[in-house]
Amino acid sequence: MMKKVVAICACPMGLAHTFMAAESLQKAADELGIEIKIETQGADGIQNELTSKDIKEADAIIHAIAITPQGIERFEGYEVYEVTLKEAIREAKEILEEVFE
Repeated sequence: MMKKVVAICACPMGLAHTFMAAESLQKAADELGIEIKIETQGADGIQNELTSKDIKEADAIIHAIAITPQGIERFEGYEVYEVTLKEAIREAKEILEEVFE
């Protein structure tokens, strides 16, 4: 069965780093055969918003953030793996592998 990950990428400006991190995580997930849905929070608001169903069905939750994301209460009671945006950009594959170790 395919593993499912949900992620939030968010930074104060919500420009390059948010989307670079999202792209990096998406690419790594594709390589590893992991299903991923990534919500971005940035200058243009929330895109690809995670639903409570997405969160409940996920095998892992990653927050690649530089700020507290909007709607953080959605993740209460779940284990969240928090990384920096830089880590997500540079080490996405290692992060996904580590989450499932």
